[in-house]
Amino acid sequence: MTVAIFGNTNKSATVEEVNFLLRFMQKHHVQVILSAELRNEMNLREDYPLFQPDNTGQIDVALSVGGDGTFLTTAMQVVERDIPILGINCGSLGFLADVKTDDVDALLQKLLRGDYTLEERSVLEVSSSSDTATKRIVHPLALNEVAVLKQELASMICVETFLNGEPLHSYYGDGLIISTPTGSTAYNLSAGGPIAVPQSRVMLLSPVASHSLNVRPLVVPDDWKLDMRVHSRTGAFLISIDGRSQRLTEEMNLHVEKSSRTVKLVRLGNQSFVNALKTKLNWGI
Repeated sequence: MTVAIFGNTNKSATVEEVNFLLRFMQKHHVQVILSAELRNEMNLREDYPLFQPDNTGQIDVALSVGGDGTFLTTAMQVVERDIPILGINCGSLGFLADVKTDDVDALLQKLLRGDYTLEERSVLEVSSSSDTATKRIVHPLALNEVAVLKQELASMICVETFLNGEPLHSYYGDGLIISTPTGSTAYNLSAGGPIAVPQSRVMLLSPVASHSLNVRPLVVPDDWKLDMRVHSRTGAFLISIDGRSQRLTEEMNLHVEKSSRTVKLVRLGNQSFVNALKTKLNWGI
């Protein structure tokens, strides 16, 4: 077996966990490939090969060590190669990285035995009417959400939306979040959007600080297509794709639809979304 390990070296807990993983993999004769961040920051350049998105080597599983942010970064690096991801949680909330560090040893044993299942998660893809190199969408894929946001603190923007070519609404406020079911418990939830079971075939539209009290979140089938025209006082706005922000100008009309790509999560043991909700959100307490 060959595994690729990704992690956020800014957290001491992550470094400790990665060191444990390296010892475990060496003991069980598992080949390890490291992300550039881990290999450089931990001074392991001479010991492990570097993960490269376009290399031809076979990788069986990617291990994401950290929180959900690290998981999202890992997902966007491996999604084109269709590599399944196991999230090991060194953070706090952890809907995606849900393997606790206390359980890692036993669960890794199951991983090596092939005693796991794969869970597919949908991905959104963003494109723009502008195809010039200086105005293209740098990171077009989103596992959690695409957020169209105002750039300034003092002025709102208008996001004019069309579903399957039909005019829907002009959202006035701080912006609009377009979320996958996976991302429903992320930015979407904090903005008052609904929670969706990850296997739901839906796309969620949630306004951010809407200027109208009549506007509410909307759930649509994930095979529908969304087009947006953004109007801003300064002629510019921000697009945030899984937290990766880019400044765009308002002549760039946006198109969002479900991608043909998916992200595969490794599931070990009795992990379930229902248990995660009860644990992370303290339901029933």
